[in-house]
Amino acid sequence: MEFLDSALEDYILAHTSPESEILRQLHRETYMKVLQPRMLSGHLQGRVLSMLVHMMKPLNVLEIGTYTGYSALCMAEGLPEGGHIDTIDINEELIPLVSKYIALSRNENRITAHIGNALDVLPQLDKKFDLVFIDADKTNYLNYYHLVFDQLPVGGHIIADNVLWSGKILDTDEIKNDPDTRALAEFNEYVMNDQRVENVLFPVRDGLMIIRKKKNE
Repeated sequence: MEFLDSALEDYILAHTSPESEILRQLHRETYMKVLQPRMLSGHLQGRVLSMLVHMMKPLNVLEIGTYTGYSALCMAEGLPEGGHIDTIDINEELIPLVSKYIALSRNENRITAHIGNALDVLPQLDKKFDLVFIDADKTNYLNYYHLVFDQLPVGGHIIADNVLWSGKILDTDEIKNDPDTRALAEFNEYVMNDQRVENVLFPVRDGLMIIRKKKNE
């Protein structure tokens, strides 16, 4: 969904730090070779993720939904010394492409790619995460949220992508008839009413919900 006219969007991109050459190559190869290339985070969202990680300084990051690795590479830019990303995706066919660009970025020691259903993989990752980025199958957003919440320290963050779902989130027929739209609507409402967190929904690209775990009151 276009939230801004194209001229203003062009201006925003022209006044946002550029993506690296490796990210440009990954963007191009994704659009040339991979189905549904719009799933790629892209320039603006990639810079937002990189900036947020620089600001938050998370030591351990969990990404649910690797796709071709663009967002993982962006977040790796902001990791502090000793920081690490665990990223999970169910599509093993994408691993060669993901591994190729992780190697090109020289982040082999900072990113671990896991293959499998995240609901199965997550319980095997015995660690706390300071930041969780959810960008996978929409019908499981709430399941992922519940699964990672206790692994998140007070002050930790969850970022959920696609929470505006091309504007369908406002369409009552879509919410009623489309499982993905309904799941995202339920996720947004749950987070909004979860007294354990504070949250803000940014209209960046397809909607980024940023959630911070609060101290128990």
